Amino acid sequence: MFKITHKCNKTKARVGLLKTPHGTIETPEYMPVGTQATVKALSNEEVKYCGAQIILGNTYHLYLRPGMEIIKNAGGLHKFMSWDKPILTDSGGFQVFSLATLMKVKETGVEFNSHVDGSKHSLTPEDVIRLQHELGSDIMMPLDECLHYPCPKDKAEISLNLTNKWAKRSKKALSKLNSKALLFGIVQGSTYKDLRRIASEGLVDIGFDGYSIGGLSVGEPKDLMHEMMEDSIKYLPEGKPRYTMGVGMPQDFFNAIEMGVDMFDCVVPTRNGRNGAAYTNEGRIIVRNGEFSKDTRPLSETCDCIVCKNYTRSYIRHLFNTEEILGLRLTSLHNLYFYVNLLRRIRESIKENRFSAFKREFLGKDKTW
Repeated sequence: MFKITHKCNKTKARVGLLKTPHGTIETPEYMPVGTQATVKALSNEEVKYCGAQIILGNTYHLYLRPGMEIIKNAGGLHKFMSWDKPILTDSGGFQVFSLATLMKVKETGVEFNSHVDGSKHSLTPEDVIRLQHELGSDIMMPLDECLHYPCPKDKAEISLNLTNKWAKRSKKALSKLNSKALLFGIVQGSTYKDLRRIASEGLVDIGFDGYSIGGLSVGEPKDLMHEMMEDSIKYLPEGKPRYTMGVGMPQDFFNAIEMGVDMFDCVVPTRNGRNGAAYTNEGRIIVRNGEFSKDTRPLSETCDCIVCKNYTRSYIRHLFNTEEILGLRLTSLHNLYFYVNLLRRIRESIKENRFSAFKREFLGKDKTW
């Protein structure tokens, strides 16, 4: 299912092949976020043009809209959204805790009111696995409780114990289905090293196809995030893929991959792109700013995407200032291309035993992200 094909000669970075029902993914890889069966503002053809091997969907959002009956009627999520490559579906646990109202956590699962129309719902870990099975997910995530930062230690301990109990129930539920999907466990424990260890070792004892590091990038300082990430990885098996959830600034990729992380997702390239932020090899620029009104250069002079080949900063700024949809589409497309191909370049640097040199080269300049 997962094969490490090359290891960095100086760090824990590695290249691997992850086999799923809809194709094999070469890691490390960034997964574009397609929360509601779409990567916002972009077509699937554009997402494939960028080189994406896999996208991420969200069970909570798809369960509420359009609903499971509509997706099942279409033949599953792949056919519904016309995407023939792998899909990882988040359980929606984070969205239940961050978006839903009147939410209650019980040993059995969660009860909540929809943020869309206020309707009442309840989901057990078994329900979440069943929903992802009906979606046709290639990689499933179990229901977990994601806490905000800062979090008292006693609350974090209770939460991780519940998350691990739910994980065990989720694996049992999947074993009863005729499914070839992979199931990843989710490491919680907030920002406490001893709890991270308990969470990691508990999940390894249960046994999963891969392991996700959750509960990070929720407001904690960067140094603390990296410390918790490294401490979680320490107790996870080397021969299984590792996925850091919701972490996705360019410098974070290098730091996490150096520790042995294989997969990432983050809304940064499209969300920030829709607000005029473009990510380049030279750093981030806010293209809607006045300084670019007469700038006839592309978003990045070192990028070969179709946006940079055909459009100027001056023109894209004009599109944003006149509220033309094309502006946010072009910036989102460029950003996604940059993100996906940054991971491709990192993979190549690991294969060629120059990952550390590439990291120094990329991050060594004074850049704003």
